[in-house]
Amino acid sequence: MKGSTHLAIGIVIGAAAAAYYPFTPLNAAAYVGVAAVSALSADLDGPSILSSKLGKLSKLLYTLVHGGGWLLVGAVAYLYAADHYFNLKLAIFSIAALLTGLFAGRGAIRNFLVTVVGGGLLYGGVLSNMAWLIGLGLFVGIAPWLKHRGMTHTVWAVIAWGAIGYGLERELQLEGIMRVAVIGYVSHLVADTLTPSGVKWLYPIYKKSIKLL
Repeated sequence: MKGSTHLAIGIVIGAAAAAYYPFTPLNAAAYVGVAAVSALSADLDGPSILSSKLGKLSKLLYTLVHGGGWLLVGAVAYLYAADHYFNLKLAIFSIAALLTGLFAGRGAIRNFLVTVVGGGLLYGGVLSNMAWLIGLGLFVGIAPWLKHRGMTHTVWAVIAWGAIGYGLERELQLEGIMRVAVIGYVSHLVADTLTPSGVKWLYPIYKKSIKLL
């Protein structure tokens, strides 16, 4: 299912929570924001709305690394052919850059960038002694390297996300944040269950996809 659909569902969930709980503009923004992010987070295991900007940056980095690798290898070859000059460190760096461009690909670079964001969240959580932020950092950092519609699309991920939501609720002292986070996350899994591919809710215990279509 498209990320825009998941986002729309999350916004509706957040708006419903804002109407249900005591209303203030800040509270409403918190509910909508948490629900929207929660509804999208399961897709951090692949290209998604949350990582689209990083995806564009990864394309640029891929182009620079790939093209730069060829240029550096060409420069090393030219210097040797013209002046018999050979710098081993430069040659190793050139080959490493070329291989990175050839074999890493844009997807791996995007994953790395998302992991860097997760590392930043983790570091912030450690500095501020916020367990929920540490958990969020770990989730964001690990998710990109998992198989698409794998572990992030399971009840175990829902439980982990609920724990993050619980910590955020205690931090904000705002009733319902954990519930909104869990409902938002579950909405993603339910929506994907309605697609032909389905969702492996109990993976790896039960490895078959559960689907309603």
